[in-house]
Amino acid sequence: MGWSIRSFFLGCIGILLAATGLEAQQPASPRSAPQPGATVSFSKIPRVQRSPKLEDFLQNHPREDELAISEFRQYLPGDGTAASESTTAYLSHDEKNLYVVFVCRDTVGQVRGHLSKREDTTQDDAVAVLLDTFHDAHRAYYFSVNPLGIQSDAIYTEGQGYDFSFDTLWDSEGKLTPDGYIVWISIPFKSLRFSHTPEQTWGIALYRRIQRKSEEDYWPYVTQRVEGLTQQFSPVRGMDHISPGRNIQLIPYGLLARNRFLDQSDPLAPVVRHVFEHRAGLDAKFVLKDALTFDVTLNPDFSQVESDDPQVTINQRFEVFFPEKRPFFIENAGFFQTPVTLFFSRRIADPQFGSRMTGKAGKWALGALVIDDREPGRNQTPGSPLDTRAVDGVIRVAREFGKQSRIGAFVSSRDFADSSNRVASLDARLKFTPNWVLEAQAAHSWTRQNEQLCTLGDQHLQGSAYWANLAYSGRHLFYNSSYDDKTPGFCTELGFVNRVDIRRFNNFAGYLWRPNKRRIIDFGPSATGLVNWDHTGRVQDWEADLVFQVDFTRQTTLAFIRREAFEFLFPGSEFRKHLSGLTLTSQPYKWLAFNSTFSTGTNENFFPASTLTPSLPFLGNSKRVNFGFTLRPEARLRLDHAYFFSRLGTREGSTPLGFSPGENIFNNHILRSKLNYQFTKEFSLRLIVDYSATLANSKLLDLQRNLGSFNGGPVPPTKRLTGDVLLTYLLHPGTALYVGYTDSYGNLRLDGSLAPPVASRGSPTTSTGRLFFIKVSYLLRY
Repeated sequence: MGWSIRSFFLGCIGILLAATGLEAQQPASPRSAPQPGATVSFSKIPRVQRSPKLEDFLQNHPREDELAISEFRQYLPGDGTAASESTTAYLSHDEKNLYVVFVCRDTVGQVRGHLSKREDTTQDDAVAVLLDTFHDAHRAYYFSVNPLGIQSDAIYTEGQGYDFSFDTLWDSEGKLTPDGYIVWISIPFKSLRFSHTPEQTWGIALYRRIQRKSEEDYWPYVTQRVEGLTQQFSPVRGMDHISPGRNIQLIPYGLLARNRFLDQSDPLAPVVRHVFEHRAGLDAKFVLKDALTFDVTLNPDFSQVESDDPQVTINQRFEVFFPEKRPFFIENAGFFQTPVTLFFSRRIADPQFGSRMTGKAGKWALGALVIDDREPGRNQTPGSPLDTRAVDGVIRVAREFGKQSRIGAFVSSRDFADSSNRVASLDARLKFTPNWVLEAQAAHSWTRQNEQLCTLGDQHLQGSAYWANLAYSGRHLFYNSSYDDKTPGFCTELGFVNRVDIRRFNNFAGYLWRPNKRRIIDFGPSATGLVNWDHTGRVQDWEADLVFQVDFTRQTTLAFIRREAFEFLFPGSEFRKHLSGLTLTSQPYKWLAFNSTFSTGTNENFFPASTLTPSLPFLGNSKRVNFGFTLRPEARLRLDHAYFFSRLGTREGSTPLGFSPGENIFNNHILRSKLNYQFTKEFSLRLIVDYSATLANSKLLDLQRNLGSFNGGPVPPTKRLTGDVLLTYLLHPGTALYVGYTDSYGNLRLDGSLAPPVASRGSPTTSTGRLFFIKVSYLLRY
């Protein structure tokens, strides 16, 4: 088997080297386009005494000196060709702010811009400025504005991409004009982190997106022919003797909530409880030497205003990932990120105190977090060893060097009562050439579980995890080869690792043809091959995917997929599977966007009913249909609708005794309708209606295990209906007022004469939860 693996990878490398030669034979770039990164001269952003205003550009008022830039070139669909529409950006600064004004020409009536909530600009035209304030080609600030002045900001990190959880305070305005639109941006230096040297050199890039053409333009010339973005920025000077100054932020908040819910903590005696919550807290931020940020929180604001997007969770062999949405954790989360997810902040459920440090010191990127968690000790017997809280700590240090390379270390610790979990890790990102990148990580864990937490008595476990990925990225060719190894004893209680005891090899290769001046932007095939063994050498699963994708203008993508797979659960449960699918997404008009996916194939029933003989997983026929659309009949109104359907039915050749092929195992329906009306840039109303139903054959499927109920625990509803109303006044990040109401219903039947007294049946007409809350926060900045 080992010889086969080596042969497989040697063959892949040979194919890759040959393909790289094909990539190299492509024309480097249009003759009229400059070479990426060739500009070594420094642009200078002039200093002004009077800040520019949007009206200056609308009414042709005289202005002070400014740096004018108009040589935008395409990143997509062309590479280096001239932008299809004229764009000119004007840059200047004063003692406290950087100013960027975009004058964008376009066809009358074709500009896509909506009055929406902050960050909701992905379906609009937009302009942006990217700032590498340390000029180290590793990360950059991203400030984007749509034609009506709606903001979106992020941190871009090489190897990680954009982190849109970043929020800071800055100003923007936008206005449509007869020949396009104008956007005004003012970025306070207080909102940035940079070195405290008197002479500043930054990297900068300017960006424009033309949605209907699926076009992205940059200045300076940015190409896909090399991997990475920030090394292609243009260096700028002129902003000397600037500083964020004294930067102290205080965000006090208050929350009032009235909660009514069905408490099934005692399954034999359910009760409806009424809880009134009043809560206050404080988040404080201090900046040291312009680059290091210290956050301290007292009774932190962890109330989640935004609800999780719907996902299919039924019949899932492994845990489903739901992203973090709580403010304290999402800010600067990239400083704690490693290739293997060793820190997943949703593991910390109910903290009371916390502190965090993130930032840069020279070429060092630093992150540290210490926080408690009251959730593990909740509802424990007073005075018992478990009547306490967990203490969690995370440290991440990375040293940046060379051209976008870095090496990092990570340590995490979680202690609860007499149990503990420690994880230590080293990782590296090495960029060998403009196209080749190697990432690798090695981690080790030490875990102790005491006899009160573990039915097997005191447990002392150790385990290791190894991960490596070699990737090539170009304009036409894409390739990566990865290896993932996790021993049975590896455990990260603060991370998201949903499977251990694996040795997984994965290879991906794709090629795109890019025709010029056509409605088709690109098209081409991609292939993925995966094989996974456990540490005894037994094959656990393998998978082979073939995809053909076509990208058109108007954000339209059509993709076909064919998958062949094998999965091993345990001796006697070995399954050969397949899947065929079709995906179509499009935004044909500024008032309409939609997406749809259809797939059919085979899949296991992971949770068979205990009454089956034998009660073992078996293969069935599966279907999935996902469909969604967005309607924007006018600039202030947005309506989103999503529908997820999944079905599993019995299959000839693997049908349990007593059943016929074609019988239903389960049908799962998830619907979400969301309406948002934006009265002003700051004030909005959001309505959400969620419905889910799991219609299952209890003789074939153990529904309670699917829905998370075990051994006589709470009975979950199989049908749920939830209404959610939220009024938001968001002046800027940190200063906001929320008024919300949530009403939930389930198909639970309450009858004290039954055992258990709660059963899941009928329609979702029984109230299971009702919440009303008011939350206010205010940013104090010094």
